[in-house]
Amino acid sequence: MRTPVYWSSALEDIPAPDYADVMIGVLPPGASEDPRVWAEEIFSLRALPRWVAAAMAVRQALVPLIGVRRAPRDVFRVARVEGEEALIVADDRHLDFRCGVAVDASARLVRVTTTVRLKGWRGRVYFMPVRLAHPVVVHAMVRSAQRRLAAQAPSPS
Repeated sequence: MRTPVYWSSALEDIPAPDYADVMIGVLPPGASEDPRVWAEEIFSLRALPRWVAAAMAVRQALVPLIGVRRAPRDVFRVARVEGEEALIVADDRHLDFRCGVAVDASARLVRVTTTVRLKGWRGRVYFMPVRLAHPVVVHAMVRSAQRRLAAQAPSPS
């Protein structure tokens, strides 16, 4: 029996994160196995669940109050793809963020790994509510991407 080994490129730059989580979802039959496609679908601003889009709008409105810049529209763009994983990188004065979106075609799984390194009091204050909401938000975003990519899959002949 092979011993499972877990690694994500999200851990390369932030090997000892202040926060980390992993969300695993099922790869729908016929859906793309391209990690870039999955990363772009999960973080697509046009296709976010409504309540997630509303939460992000509130975030954009409130963060200047603690001296954190508003996130640019392309904050969740894919920085690189290596093998089965796409990596999203976002660094700012208050935190460094990495998100690896991996597709394991043989196991039929999609894995989203998030690591965060907090910087100073602004990062800690900013991340207090984010820490609580993050797993729920990522789960909703992955579920939404699963539905969209399953709907785009070619129908069996």
